Amino acid sequence: MPYEPWQWIAGTVAAILIGISKTGLPGFGILVVPLLAYTYGPTASVGIMLPMLIFADIFAVTWYRRHAQWWTLVSLLPWVVFGMAVGAVSLWAMGQTRGNRDILGVVIGVLVLVMLILHLLRGKLGEQFTPTSTIGIAATGIGAGFATTVSNAAGPVMTVYMAAQRVTKEQFVGTLAWYFFVLNLVKVPIFAIITHLNPSRPIFTATSLKLDMMLCPMILVGVFAGKWVLKRIPQNAFDSLVVALAAVAAVKLIVG
Repeated sequence: MPYEPWQWIAGTVAAILIGISKTGLPGFGILVVPLLAYTYGPTASVGIMLPMLIFADIFAVTWYRRHAQWWTLVSLLPWVVFGMAVGAVSLWAMGQTRGNRDILGVVIGVLVLVMLILHLLRGKLGEQFTPTSTIGIAATGIGAGFATTVSNAAGPVMTVYMAAQRVTKEQFVGTLAWYFFVLNLVKVPIFAIITHLNPSRPIFTATSLKLDMMLCPMILVGVFAGKWVLKRIPQNAFDSLVVALAAVAAVKLIVG
């Protein structure tokens, strides 16, 4: 069915925000999750958002590939795979109803706030309680894998984790670019299989893919805008902004 004008406007805004989040200001992407869910519906929004993310990822990994800090991700991978497996089963079993997404949002939001508080209090609590501790890595990996599979909402979790790594802004963006590029590609066959198993609630449709293609120019606007911003924002301002955006996103996920 054809989309209404207001849905095209919302999709355009979402495309620009995705581009900016991938190449300049990580954290903006989480604002897209509720916007697309409200505009196109919970299930359709997941399928619409994924191709947009991958398209923006291509530019991010191309521009910042030399800045990726792979060592920050190695310890996460086993936990991320576990989280994605749980997320895939949950996505198939629960069918992505509105209520399920609300519950998920609360869980992810609380996790992000706890991680953020531990990160900010690391000087008083010690390294064993930070997002980079053994327990923190496990919680981050499982939470990020689960959230990215069910609702493309792992951004705040990874933002707080990377903030705790104390890397440069280019390393921050480059590392997350490769991380999400790989995970988003892995999700394509997972979503395709779930669509096949639940044809009454498809994640990918011909209509959604056509919408993605039409919005590609707006994603380009966002990725170039994000690159422009990243070059000009001071490191201290960048660090403070990504933490603030993660906090806002966490609250948004909790309150719905």
